[in-house]
Amino acid sequence: MARIQPAPDAPGPGTSGDNGPSGPGRRKAVRYAVPVAVAGVAAATIGIGSALASSGDPDLPKISAQDLIAKVAASDTQQLSGSVRITTDLGLPSLPSGMSLGGDAKGGEGGASPQDKLTQLASGTHTLRVAADGPERQRVSIVERAAEYSVVRDGDQVWAYDSGSNTAYHSKAPKQQKHQKHQKKSGLESASPQELAKSVLEAAGSSTDVAVDGTAKVAGRDAYQLTLKPKQGDTTVGAVRIAVDAKNGVPLKFTLAPKGGGKAVVDVAFTKVSFDKPSASTFSFTPPKGAKVTEHREGAAEERGKGRLPVAPPGTGVNSAPKVIGSGWSSIAEFSGGGKGKLPGAKGDGAKGDNVKGDKSPADAASLLDSFGSKVSGDFGSGRIVSTRLVNALLTDDGKVYVGAVTKDALVKAADAAAH
Repeated sequence: MARIQPAPDAPGPGTSGDNGPSGPGRRKAVRYAVPVAVAGVAAATIGIGSALASSGDPDLPKISAQDLIAKVAASDTQQLSGSVRITTDLGLPSLPSGMSLGGDAKGGEGGASPQDKLTQLASGTHTLRVAADGPERQRVSIVERAAEYSVVRDGDQVWAYDSGSNTAYHSKAPKQQKHQKHQKKSGLESASPQELAKSVLEAAGSSTDVAVDGTAKVAGRDAYQLTLKPKQGDTTVGAVRIAVDAKNGVPLKFTLAPKGGGKAVVDVAFTKVSFDKPSASTFSFTPPKGAKVTEHREGAAEERGKGRLPVAPPGTGVNSAPKVIGSGWSSIAEFSGGGKGKLPGAKGDGAKGDNVKGDKSPADAASLLDSFGSKVSGDFGSGRIVSTRLVNALLTDDGKVYVGAVTKDALVKAADAAAH
């Protein structure tokens, strides 16, 4: 491990527990950044990782965990460009033939929709090219072997373009309000080390051990290694590791490892990065000649999805908030599903969301869920547990859904408590 050189009057070494971020706005459930539909449940998890090579750990002045977190929070870098590599290994169950996680590779009926494309980051390895010049000028491109998918924002104009299918998707983004320092990002804009790291740091509180654990070289820049470990025993999260740029406080790499061991669930890190102002042409876009352009319409997402599992939580609208049970890393989201014996979100439950193709009967729904998970029972009744390497979901036979980065036993316990 690299040596951290002491600095005059420097704070003490990395601390844990109460030295982590705190306050009412920060003691909330860890937010998940990559949507993953699991048997009709949108469970999302993101982590960032360390598999990328680094050469030589730099000697840097000593810094406490509290001061390093403050450095990240104070970072106001709004101009950058570079490449990001994402590798995801959630261990998702295999979907039946003809189903996908909310979108096909060519954008489906909705054209090159960013929401559809985002789900493809839930597995495999992907390279992203990113650029930003303030909160209203951004570009993210997924680079594939034979094609490229780009999302470009310039002011209130947002374009998504898939070169493989020569399709484009156009919408308008709300302009930033003067009192807002940063706008909340969504879609591909959130799949970056800095956005993901800030989400986790905001959520961490007294339920987390936080420490500075050496240094690293990331994308040619000196960085401190910040480690967060949950204190709560029923979470499936083992540790989060964030490499923070020593000069400007920008998170360059972020690793989320499962408690069960093995490689990281998801690795996301800059392989190249520059903090110079990108050229204005980076954010300009005109659809190529012959491209099929789809204009965004409110409610269009609800009209797509034949043959796909829902991306929105079952039985809810896109903007609906679930009931949250517990706190910190042990938080469990409770959703109302499709009713007794029905696949959550299926036709006939009053929801208009995406659905498995066709009008599935209760027997069909039960058969599908059986193919995904194992049966369980308790005071709540009976249901099925669907698992990934990090997120578990309990789908009860009376139509409720419990999901979180927690153990199976924790889900059953939460369902039992809700039944009383």
